[in-house]
Amino acid sequence: MKKRYYPKTMLLGLLLLLHTGLLCAHDIIGRVLNAQTGEAIAGATIFIPALQTGTTTNELGAFSIKDLDGDQYELSISFVGFLTQNVQANTSEPLDIRLEPTVLDLSEFVVNNQRDLGKTMTLINKIDLELRPTRSSQDVLRMIPGLITAQHAGGGKAEQIFLRGFDIDHGTDIRVTVDGMPVNMVSHAHGQGYADLHFLIPELIDNVDFNKGPYYTQQGDFTTAGYANFNTRNALSRSSIKLETGRFDTYRAVGLLDLLGKNAGSQQNAYFGSDLTFSNGPFESPQNFNRINLMGKYHGLIGSDQVLTVSLSTFSSRWEASGQIPDRAVRSGLISRFGAIDDNEGGNTSRTNANIQLLKTLDNGDVLRNQFFYVKNKFQLFSNFTFFLNDPVNGDEIRQTEDRDIFGYNLSYSAERKLGGMSLRTEAGLNIRYDKTKGTDLAHTRRRNTLISYAALGDIDQLNAALYVDEVLKLSDRFTINAGLRFDQFSFGYVNLLDSLYDHPVVAANTVSPKLNFYYNASPSVQVYLKSGLGFHSNDARVVVPQNGVEILPKAYGVDFGAFVKPLPNLFLNVAAWFLDLDQEFVYVGDEAVVEPSGKTRRYGLDLSARYQATKWLFVDLDMNYTRPRSREAAEGENFIPLAPTFTSIGGLTTKFAKGLNGSIRYRHVADRPANENNTVTALGYTLLDGGLTYTARKAEFGLSFENILNVDWNEAQFDTESRLFNEPNSVSELHYTPGTPFFAKVSATFFF
Repeated sequence: MKKRYYPKTMLLGLLLLLHTGLLCAHDIIGRVLNAQTGEAIAGATIFIPALQTGTTTNELGAFSIKDLDGDQYELSISFVGFLTQNVQANTSEPLDIRLEPTVLDLSEFVVNNQRDLGKTMTLINKIDLELRPTRSSQDVLRMIPGLITAQHAGGGKAEQIFLRGFDIDHGTDIRVTVDGMPVNMVSHAHGQGYADLHFLIPELIDNVDFNKGPYYTQQGDFTTAGYANFNTRNALSRSSIKLETGRFDTYRAVGLLDLLGKNAGSQQNAYFGSDLTFSNGPFESPQNFNRINLMGKYHGLIGSDQVLTVSLSTFSSRWEASGQIPDRAVRSGLISRFGAIDDNEGGNTSRTNANIQLLKTLDNGDVLRNQFFYVKNKFQLFSNFTFFLNDPVNGDEIRQTEDRDIFGYNLSYSAERKLGGMSLRTEAGLNIRYDKTKGTDLAHTRRRNTLISYAALGDIDQLNAALYVDEVLKLSDRFTINAGLRFDQFSFGYVNLLDSLYDHPVVAANTVSPKLNFYYNASPSVQVYLKSGLGFHSNDARVVVPQNGVEILPKAYGVDFGAFVKPLPNLFLNVAAWFLDLDQEFVYVGDEAVVEPSGKTRRYGLDLSARYQATKWLFVDLDMNYTRPRSREAAEGENFIPLAPTFTSIGGLTTKFAKGLNGSIRYRHVADRPANENNTVTALGYTLLDGGLTYTARKAEFGLSFENILNVDWNEAQFDTESRLFNEPNSVSELHYTPGTPFFAKVSATFFF
C-alpha cells in the first residue's frame, strides 16, 4: 500500500486553531486520519494506559488531552475496523496519526472514555455493519437491537416499525434522520411520522448513530422509543460495480464511482452512487417493483479550519401490491398464501434531497456547525384493507396523495472549558424545520382511475423551531453528568379544501424536554449509566387544528439503568432495564381519516446485547429484548397494546477474513403477541434462518445469500381487521396478514477498480 503525505503546514495550522493558538506545555494534541482516503476519523479512541485516561476525536479527527503532569506518554489509538497504533507522544509536538483499515478486532473496542457519552451504541452498530449482510436500508434499521420491521405494500412503501413495546407504524415513535436531514414526515398522507428510507443506498452507509429512549437533548420530535441517524460515507476507498440477481425476478445493479481519486496531499473527496432495483416478488400478482437511486457527495477541508460537505440525491419508485389477506380466504381455499383479494394496490413515490453542512473551528478551539437542507417528496398510495365492507359495489379502495416541500436549518456551537478542576463541554443549538404540502388527500377510488369521493383534502403548513442546551460535566475520571434542556415551538396550519366555511386557523403549541444522565466508569472495562428524560411526539395537523391545539404534544417519561461491560478482551456486553410512560397515544389512522386516542400507556423491559470474537476470524452476536406494554386506563385483561412486540431476539455466527471465503448464519425470532386490546386475536410469531457466503479477491467479490433457509410459512405484517369479501353477507373481524418471503436465494458479483 502506498503511503500518502499531507502538507504539514495545513495540518499544523488546523491543530493550532483547534486549541488556543499556542501549544501549551503538558497538553497532547493531534489528529487521526484514514490512511486510505485521507478523511478524518471521528470517534477514534485515544488512551493513555499509564494514566488510565483518554478521549476521542471530534468530527475533524482532532483530539486533545490537557493538563498532564509529564512531557512524554505512550498513547494507544484505536477505532473499530482499523489497526491499533501505539505511539510516543510529546507535549511539544502535535501528532499526525494515520490508521490503516484492517480486519475487525473486538479487543480494540473501548467501553468508556468516549468523548460523546452515549455513543457506545453507535460503535456497536459499526461492528454489526462490518459483520452482517444487508439487502436494503431497512435491513440496517433492523440492526438496532430489539427493532423489527414489516413490509405490507409491495416493497415500495416505508416499512412498519416495532421497538420497545411500540407499534411505531411507519415512524410515530422513532426519530429517523440521514446526515442530519429528517426522514420522518409530519402530518403525512399515510400517517404521522412516516419514515421512508428507500432513498438511501445501503452500500453508502458508514454508520448509524442510534440510541433508545427520550434522553438526548439534540433529538426532538418523535424521540420516544429512540432515534436513528444514518451517516453516509464521506469517501470511497475504491470504485466498484455490483450486479445481483435472485429468485422472483429480482435484479439489482449498484455503481459507486470515486470522482477525485486519491492524490497525495489531498483532503478532498467526492463520489457518485447509483442503484437500480427490480423485483416481482413471490406473489401470484407480480409486484413490478422498480426503483432508481442516485447520489453525489463532496467532503473536503476548506482552508485550514473548515470542512464542507455537500450532497445531492434523488430516488423514484413504482410498485404493485397484493396487500393484506384475510385468514379465512386462505383457509377456505379461495386464494393461496401468496394470492390476493384486490391486486390493484400499489403506488409510486419520489424524494429529492439537497444537503449542505459547514463545520468551522474557531481560534479558541470551539466548533460551529451550520446545516441547510431541502427535501422534495411526492407520494401516492392505493390500498384496500376492508375490501367490500363500506362499498359493496365499487369496493373500498382508497388513494392517499401528497406533494411536500421541506426547508430546514440546523445550527450548533460546541465549547470545552475548565470549571475548577473539572471539564465542562457545552453544546447549544437551534433547529428550524418548515413543511408545506399541497393537495394532501384521502379519497375513495375505483381501480385507481375513478374518483368516487374525498374523505379529506387540504393544504398543510407546519413549522417546528427548537432551542437546546446540553452540558457534559466530567467530575472526575470516573464520574460524568450530562444534563440538557430542549424547547420546541410548533405552528400548525391546515386549509380544508372540502369545507368552504372553514376559517383556516393557525394553532401554536410548545413543550419543554429536560434530560439528566449519569455515567460511572467503574473500571476501564465497565461503564454504568442511569439515563432519564422527557420526550414527545407531535400529532397530525389535520387533527391539531380542529381540536384547537388541545393535548397535541403528549410527553414520554423514561428511565434507563444499564451497563457496558467487557469481561473478556473479546467479549462486549450491554444490559439495560428501562421504563417508559406516555401521557397520550394519539393515533391518526390515515387509512380512514379518523383519530383514535389510545390513552395513557406504560412500558418496561430488559435489553441484552452481546458481541464475542471467538477467534481472529469467528464472531458471535446475540440480541434479546423483553417488553411488557400495557394501557394504563383500560381494565385488566383489556389493556393490551395491539401488535406491540413482547420478546424479540436476533443472533448469528460470522467469519471475517480480509480476503478469501467468508460466511454467516443468522436467526431472527419474534414471539407471539396480542393483535387486539383483549388478546383474543394473536399476531403469530416466527423464527427465521438466513445465511450467506462471499469470496473476496483483490479486484472482485462474489456472493451467495439465502433468506428463510428452512422455507417457513410466516406472517410479516399482521392486523386484526374487520372486512367483507364480495360474496359475504356480513363482515368478519379476524387476522389479516401479508405472507413473509419464502426461501429466497440471490447471487452477486462486485468488481473493484
